[in-house]
Amino acid sequence: MNAFNTNEMNQQFDNVFMAPARAYAALTIDYAEKMLNAQVEANQAYAETGINQLRQLTSVKDPQGLRNYMEGQQQVVKQLAERVKGDADKVVSLQQDYFKKSQKLTEENVKQAQAAAGKMRQTT
Repeated sequence: MNAFNTNEMNQQFDNVFMAPARAYAALTIDYAEKMLNAQVEANQAYAETGINQLRQLTSVKDPQGLRNYMEGQQQVVKQLAERVKGDADKVVSLQQDYFKKSQKLTEENVKQAQAAAGKMRQTT
């Protein structure tokens, strides 16, 4: 009669199911943190730009000041467009990195599961 080895079964369960789940969860949490930080950073920059523009507008005292303010808006729009492009590029880069890492993790886990299944077939 074969002795039932719960330690080995628990270890195999951990290796096949729980370890990959933990690794994927850690990867996803890291990705979420990076995305959140990128969003906070972008929102901070956009808020500061808006506040600075409002402050400049409140300092307008005459028609020439208004003209200068309006002319400066072209530069602000150009800077914001560049910022938006940079932020979009950063998000795309984060997504691509996450996809590559999750794909690699999946491939490794499939190989481990196949090896564990082969080992289980040999022991039975």
